[in-house]
Amino acid sequence: MKLYLENGMVIEGTGFGANVPVTGEVVFNTGMMGYVETLSDPSYTGQIVVLTYPLVGNYGVPDKKRFESEKIHAAGLIVSEYCDEYSHYEAKESLAKWLKRSGVPAMTGVDTRAITKVLREKGVMLGQLTPGKKGKFVDPNKENLVAKVSPTKKKEYGNGPLKIVLVDCGAKENIARSVMKDDTTVIRVPWNYDFTNETYDGIVLSNGPGDPMAVKETVENVKKALKGNKPILGICLGTQVMALAAGAKTYKLKYGHRAQNQPCLIENRCYITSQNHGYSVDAKSLPKDWKVWFTNANDGSVEGIMHIKKPFYSVQFHPEACPGPTDTHWIFEQFLADVKKAKKKKV
Repeated sequence: MKLYLENGMVIEGTGFGANVPVTGEVVFNTGMMGYVETLSDPSYTGQIVVLTYPLVGNYGVPDKKRFESEKIHAAGLIVSEYCDEYSHYEAKESLAKWLKRSGVPAMTGVDTRAITKVLREKGVMLGQLTPGKKGKFVDPNKENLVAKVSPTKKKEYGNGPLKIVLVDCGAKENIARSVMKDDTTVIRVPWNYDFTNETYDGIVLSNGPGDPMAVKETVENVKKALKGNKPILGICLGTQVMALAAGAKTYKLKYGHRAQNQPCLIENRCYITSQNHGYSVDAKSLPKDWKVWFTNANDGSVEGIMHIKKPFYSVQFHPEACPGPTDTHWIFEQFLADVKKAKKKKV
């Protein structure tokens, strides 16, 4: 198996997934665990993921209930050392078996730290993971990846009095779990669904893959929602969508933030967060009635925005974790409290 990078580099290793060629954007993840949740995160659609932690596969793959979606969304996987003999009481199969069954190629026996250094210095780049000869490089961000992973029909969960619209642009399952309470009804809708015609008390804008500029319908629907006063929470791509709807701009980061160990600052406190994104909000472009809420402690980029008067706020990281720390789960609690408050006031 070989990895071809668009800068001309060729890395050769041993394949342990499906023996098929893929092309995509090569990115790195510095997390020490969570390969199951990472691979099943729809935000990794179109990406060949390089894991910097050396040993991968040692706890196998659990039942599907632990996945963040129905299947693997990453285009390919590259690790330093693959462990086929797994040991965990919830494991059902090996990582290699899951990859093969899913038709996803993987490679081991390579220096993933060296690949990461290249990506940090040059930026993320296109690549091909293939058992054969090099083909044509294809940039996945040139198409609307959200349309590939978003559901096509509306679905409802629960029967509580608080109605929460979840705009699913490729939502991780734990986002839905985090807002599904005894007193909520979650209305899960496609990325291009005009949810403003629904009766709702709050909105959650989910994570998702690719360039936020590709989801123009979502942005237009959020613009309409911002004219009201009902609480809105954005997560990851949802932050970029909210910013665009407010009139701000987004841009592509050099190599993005992908891991469960990303430090984010709010005032004088630092939270360790789970992240996966390649785009960010331009802080200088925020309208005067918006402000930066969180910033990344490593590069100073925007990690959250907030309206100065209305209950609209979003975070670039994943407060629902899975994988990663749950330190910022309070954001869901704050959102649900705001929803209850707004419903009581009948805004």
